[in-house]
Amino acid sequence: MDRLNKNDTFASPDNEDPARDSAACNAKRRQILDGAEAIFLESGYEGASMSQIACRAGVSKGTLYNHFENKAALFGAVIEDLSRGKLAPAICQSHLTAMTCEESATKLAERFITVLLQPGPLRLYRIIVSEAPHFPVLADTFWRHGFGRTLKTMTDWIGHWVERGDIVTDDPLFAAEQFMALCQTRLVQRKRFELPVDCSEEQIHDVARRVGKAFMAINGRPS
Repeated sequence: MDRLNKNDTFASPDNEDPARDSAACNAKRRQILDGAEAIFLESGYEGASMSQIACRAGVSKGTLYNHFENKAALFGAVIEDLSRGKLAPAICQSHLTAMTCEESATKLAERFITVLLQPGPLRLYRIIVSEAPHFPVLADTFWRHGFGRTLKTMTDWIGHWVERGDIVTDDPLFAAEQFMALCQTRLVQRKRFELPVDCSEEQIHDVARRVGKAFMAINGRPS
């Protein structure tokens, strides 16, 4: 038998490349999430089937189940993905320390309102509301990965301004909930019910300005 030279190298079976395989797996997961998001937003949770999702994503059902064990797990992943991709960027860099607290609150409200008025978040909200009585786990998933994640970031943002003395509250979490509720007045609530409403940039800015002023009136440092 030939002896091996110390400089000999081995090619792994089937020329496997872990980095390439990982990239391919991530790309396939992205493909599935995009297809699932489209189907869920079109058909709702109950109306969507794994067969429809596989078809829209351009994968086999076997591949689909290799990534997600069931529809509930896939829906949770879609919600988390939407949260990371749409809600999270809306509130990133939210300290905006070069601005006053009210200016920062106004800018943050403008970003948040803009996201909530997009077709995807609007449809997702309607799905959760309609399906929650039958599938409470969906509401829990949406809260943890969607509003819950945003609420945590908002609470941290408020904590920053509490430390600077611009906001006075003994409950930053409650103040964050107040802020998010204010952002849903007028435009967002009407849009959710498909009522006629002007969602132009000018109107969004006007509502955001009012939100900033109202929030500071409730929680700002007394002059």
